[in-house]
Amino acid sequence: MTQVEITDEAYKRIASAADQRGVSASTIITGLADQLPGPDRPNDRPVPAFVAAGASERGIVNRMNDLLADGFSRT
Repeated sequence: MTQVEITDEAYKRIASAADQRGVSASTIITGLADQLPGPDRPNDRPVPAFVAAGASERGIVNRMNDLLADGFSRT
């Protein structure tokens, strides 16, 4: 086991997240650390949440030209 020093505020956020999920603070920290690239995965980067946001067939993006043609962009 390894110990790290963090601010009291950071620990409070971690402890709160752990309480909400019913897990230990160590589980929260391990989950966060698992998202980081490491020496065995140097090119592995987290994917930003907005990637492929316009790929939905139900969203507005696929209908943008029609909406603009109907005057959606008029002020």
